[in-house]
Amino acid sequence: MGLKSFIEVDLNSHFPLENLPYGVCKPLHGEGFSPRPCVAIGNHVLDLSVIASSGLFNGPLLSKSSDCFLQTNLNKFVGLGRPAWKEARSTLQKLLSADEPTLRDNASLREKSLLPMDKVEMLLPTAIGDYTDFFSSMHHAKNCGTIFRGSENPIPANWFHLPIAYHGRASSIVISGTDIARPKGQARPVGNSPPYFGPSEKLDFELEMAAVVGPGNDLGKPVDVNEASDHIFGLVLMNDWSATTLSPWIVTLEALEPFVCDAHKQEPHPLPYLAEKTSKNYDISLEVHIKPVGHEQSSIVTRSNFKHLYWTLTQQVAHHTINGCNLRPGDIFGSGTISGPEPESYGCLLELTWNGTKPLSVNNSTRKFLEDGDEVIITGSCKGNNYNVGFGTCTGRIVPSRT
Repeated sequence: MGLKSFIEVDLNSHFPLENLPYGVCKPLHGEGFSPRPCVAIGNHVLDLSVIASSGLFNGPLLSKSSDCFLQTNLNKFVGLGRPAWKEARSTLQKLLSADEPTLRDNASLREKSLLPMDKVEMLLPTAIGDYTDFFSSMHHAKNCGTIFRGSENPIPANWFHLPIAYHGRASSIVISGTDIARPKGQARPVGNSPPYFGPSEKLDFELEMAAVVGPGNDLGKPVDVNEASDHIFGLVLMNDWSATTLSPWIVTLEALEPFVCDAHKQEPHPLPYLAEKTSKNYDISLEVHIKPVGHEQSSIVTRSNFKHLYWTLTQQVAHHTINGCNLRPGDIFGSGTISGPEPESYGCLLELTWNGTKPLSVNNSTRKFLEDGDEVIITGSCKGNNYNVGFGTCTGRIVPSRT
C-alpha cells in the first residue's frame, strides 16, 4: 500500500506522497507574489514559503536554515546537502499525511499554502550557472555513428573509456511550455554555390534527463565517484533541441531510491577514478509524443528508459570534476539522448527515421523531422506498488523561424 495524504491523490497521479518533487511557482493572479519554492502533491502545490514562515520546518538543520524556502529559487536549499533534504522530506510527508492534524485541520493555513496546480505558473526551479550535456547512451552513439560513418566502426574506442560531454549555454535553458523558434543556419553548398543559409530542415527533439547539482566542490578538489551521489539533488526531464527545455519538477534521489537497478555492464572496466563500488541506475520509463498543429490527440513516437544509459550519473560527476572543476548548486548535467536497443526506443527523430530515410507515422501524416506547429511532449514515471513516482511533462511547440 502507498502512503496516504489528506490531499486527494489519484492513483495515476505522478505526484503522490511518496514523490513530493520540488519546483518554483508563481500564482497566476494576485499582486505582490514573487516566485517561491513548492512541492507537488496530487493536483496541488504546497507553498514552502508559507510552511517555513509558520515555523513548521523545525528540525535541527532546517530550523536554522528555513530561509532557504523564502528564496526565489531552490539553489540555497539544494546546496544544503542530503541530511537537510531528508529532514525536509520527512517533515513534508508528515505534514501532508492523512493522520497529521497540523495542516489538515488548519483551514487558514491550508488556504494560504495549498494552491491548485492550474492556478500557478511554473518557473525554472534553480538559477543555472553552468550546463554540461553528456553523451551517455551506447545505443544512441552506435546509431549515430552508423548513420554518419557506417557500420564497421560506429563507436570510437575512446567512448568506452570516459563519459564524453560538452559545455552548453545555460542562458538558453527554458521551462516546459515555452515555444521554440525554428533555428537558422548554414547548410552544405551545392556545386560551386555558396553555403545555404536559412531555417533548419532537420529540426529534431532529443529525449534526455538532467541531474540537478546539490552541494558543489571546491575548485581543484575532485569528487570521488563513490561519494558523487551526495552532489546530486534529483532529476528532471529534458529536451535538447534549438533551446534546452526542462520540466518544472525535480524528483529527488530519495524518491527514486525504490527504483534503483543495476547499471549497464561496462567493458572494458573503467579506469580507477570511474570504477564504482556499486554501479546503479534508475528504472524510469520515458515516452515522447508528437502532436501536430490542429490535432487534439498526440502520437507516441518512442518509449525508452533511463536505465539504458551506459555511463552513470555518478561517473559523470566524477569525470567532470577529476581536474578540479568546481560545481555549484543548481548546475545541470544533461544525460545525452536516451536510446534503447530496439527501434521503437530510439530517443530522437534522427534515429527513428534513420536520418529521414524511413518516415514516421504521426496522426495520419508522416514526419522525417519536426514541422512548424508540432508540439513535443516528454513524460516519465516509475511504477511502484499502488503508486507512481513521476516527473510530469516537458513540452514545447515549434514556431516558424524569426525574421
